[in-house]
Amino acid sequence: MLANTRQMRLRRDDAGFTLVELLVVLIIIAILLTLGVSSFRGLKTRAQSSTAKANIRMAIPAANAYYADNKTYVGMTNALLRSTYDKGIPTTVTLSSLTATSYTLTYVRGSCTARVTGPGPTITVTGTGCT
Repeated sequence: MLANTRQMRLRRDDAGFTLVELLVVLIIIAILLTLGVSSFRGLKTRAQSSTAKANIRMAIPAANAYYADNKTYVGMTNALLRSTYDKGIPTTVTLSSLTATSYTLTYVRGSCTARVTGPGPTITVTGTGCT
């Protein structure tokens, strides 16, 4: 009888994982994946929003330097800002509503649109999930 118990124990040790153990491991993996996916869900949108704000923030000093040189924003273009004041300004920054004392800079990245109406420093970002 003792030999029988020993043989059963040896067979059980060689059997590998039980179905319950495998299910527990799968449940733990599923929980970890759920947490990971939920934390990275908005990552792309947040990156687009940050990029849009940074590119607008880069163009503001160039626009103010143009005004300091010309005493007006009329005639300011992206190409002129890039060639004269800051070569790092993206070509897709658009200028609109140019008057003698104000301007509007806009940059679109993915679903996020960053806009500043100058000469004020307040940048607004619009779009789904953009902050």
